[in-house]
Amino acid sequence: MDAAVCFSGGKDSALAALVLDPFYDVTLVCATAGVTDSAKHAREAAEAVGFPFEEVELDDDVIRAAAEQIVDDGFPRHGIQDIHEHALEVVAGLGYDAVADGTRRDDRVPTIPRAFAQSLEDRHGIDYLAPLSGFGRRAVDRLVEEHLDVETGPSEQIEKGDYETEIRALIAEEHGADVVAECFPEHTQTRVRGRR
Repeated sequence: MDAAVCFSGGKDSALAALVLDPFYDVTLVCATAGVTDSAKHAREAAEAVGFPFEEVELDDDVIRAAAEQIVDDGFPRHGIQDIHEHALEVVAGLGYDAVADGTRRDDRVPTIPRAFAQSLEDRHGIDYLAPLSGFGRRAVDRLVEEHLDVETGPSEQIEKGDYETEIRALIAEEHGADVVAECFPEHTQTRVRGRR
């Protein structure tokens, strides 16, 4: 069986791929609207951990609507959630047996409600997998420390293939860098450089 893991190049999606690897033929899939070259960074991370890579295009309207939602809300939660659900829909249509992501038990966003997961499975004839859903942040960090080499830093400085990179670029283009800073709280991100 094969599984597409939604992949940003960060530690959570890379760890999800490692967890699934004994059971599936894993491909790391970066969903992008092509706003930035962020998929290039996800491809490099996929190569560094030794998995095949695929890039898929998201609907530009969904990304732009999410960016405006974030500006209207003043925080990223709903916009990121909308994009992640759209990305799962797109990846579910690629023909893999299963679609997975790196969502953890204590993630605030994105989270996948049971009803959405079941609907995704029924509509696309796939299995939705969240291999880290029982893991808290500390457990994930311990496993990552043992199995992955990662770079950590401020979100706006880590080059990876996540939705936030593209949304930040769109908001900066439309509303300016100050609005980006107002909408996104300071937080750290990771980029995988290889396996340990």
